[in-house]
Amino acid sequence: MKLPEEAELLRIFIGESDKFDGRPLYEAIVAEARKQGLSGATVFRGLMGYGAHSRVHTSKVLRLSEDLPIVIEIVDATEKIEAFLPDLDRMMAEGLVTVERAKVLVYRPGVGKE
Repeated sequence: MKLPEEAELLRIFIGESDKFDGRPLYEAIVAEARKQGLSGATVFRGLMGYGAHSRVHTSKVLRLSEDLPIVIEIVDATEKIEAFLPDLDRMMAEGLVTVERAKVLVYRPGVGKE
């Protein structure tokens, strides 16, 4: 798969406990991105954060937080990101979605990978 040099970075902020159709939302988003042929997705689990409700979620509490921040990043061509957005909107009940320009310098699989 080839990516254009001028692409977009889609960044999705959700909670670890968010669900879609009974499964973790981050898993559902990555599966849908793969189904639609987006170039790839990476899921990051945050150590601490807060969102629109200003409720702090942290792993510092004696018990592990059950709703740590999750960030999903996807880089692809503008057209593919835009085509994905309606499905993403349908899947998310709450969260934050941002899109920014990204300059792709390198995108290639390693030998024998994937």
